[in-house]
Amino acid sequence: MRIEMPEIRKKYDREFREGAVRIVEETRKPIAQVARDLGVNEGTLGNWVTRSRAARDGSSSLSTGDYDELKRLRAEVAELRMERDVLKRSVVLWVKEATK
Repeated sequence: MRIEMPEIRKKYDREFREGAVRIVEETRKPIAQVARDLGVNEGTLGNWVTRSRAARDGSSSLSTGDYDELKRLRAEVAELRMERDVLKRSVVLWVKEATK
């Protein structure tokens, strides 16, 4: 006669779950591979990914927070490009002045 032990379930904190989902979505690796790499059950990670996608209403691959950050980063990139162009122009003027 064999006595079976109750299954011990691991508890994963929210940060770990969100990080695992981000790895799946950003690297586009299969859920099974990411689950093996992280030592998580494939079905568990699949559930996390499904819930994450449902939370975004399936309308976009970006959550509201991600979309806000994207807008902020795009504005920052535009500003940095403008500053770079100004510096380029000033160097050109400085070189022209120095070679006179």
